[in-house]
Amino acid sequence: MSHNAVIYILIMALTTYLIRVLPLTLIRREIKNPVIRSFLYYVPYVTLSVMTFPAIVSATNSPVSGALAFAAGIIAAWAGLPLLQVSVLSCLVVFITELFL
Repeated sequence: MSHNAVIYILIMALTTYLIRVLPLTLIRREIKNPVIRSFLYYVPYVTLSVMTFPAIVSATNSPVSGALAFAAGIIAAWAGLPLLQVSVLSCLVVFITELFL
């Protein structure tokens, strides 16, 4: 392992540690601002969405089939279907779309 790789790993470890520790040390009281509370409430959902959406579109042979499966999954989830049925429906949409494209 080169000397630069060790330095990069140490910098990444320090950055990750600071991101996790600084909020615990700087914020001692309960957050009462509704805007900040709302922002912090939605951060995990946005992060998961940002990481998942590109994988959904690029995991198939065609981005069109991934986008159609994504749309079908959103509609099925909005309709109140359970997670298993949403995922099976999305897989079927990809399978059918890939057959015809």
